[in-house]
Amino acid sequence: MTALQAKEICGWIYEPPYDIYGWLPWEEMQALDIEFGDPDIRMKQYISILSTEGELCGFSQIFPLQGVLRLGLGMKPDWCGRGMGKNFVQTVTQEARRRNPHAEIDLEVSTWNERAIRVYEKAGFQITDSYELRTAEGLKSFYCMVYQP
Repeated sequence: MTALQAKEICGWIYEPPYDIYGWLPWEEMQALDIEFGDPDIRMKQYISILSTEGELCGFSQIFPLQGVLRLGLGMKPDWCGRGMGKNFVQTVTQEARRRNPHAEIDLEVSTWNERAIRVYEKAGFQITDSYELRTAEGLKSFYCMVYQP
């Protein structure tokens, strides 16, 4: 992911209720040195997903944990709901597998996000756990979904 792509992602605006997936403005991300605002984290953990025409259509964070690669996924808002989610998730999963063929691949998803859950299931993920996580809005319910190749 380039800095220019990261800046573009910070400008993406999602329709409610998906608007919670937006990012801080690019200048704040850089000033706080967080997530892809930190050049080192951006280089090691973030990838951009481009269309066949070279348009930025999404990104992923491939976060290494002990024996696990945890995926974070984001699709450009105007690409959402157009039937491309399964291929998008499979592309990211293939890259994670390439990086560490023996690691488990998982992701976390809000339990209310049925649209994402359906896509993840179609791409080969299964719900294996549920729990609450602290978010900016308080405790929220999440599923852990594990890739089952």
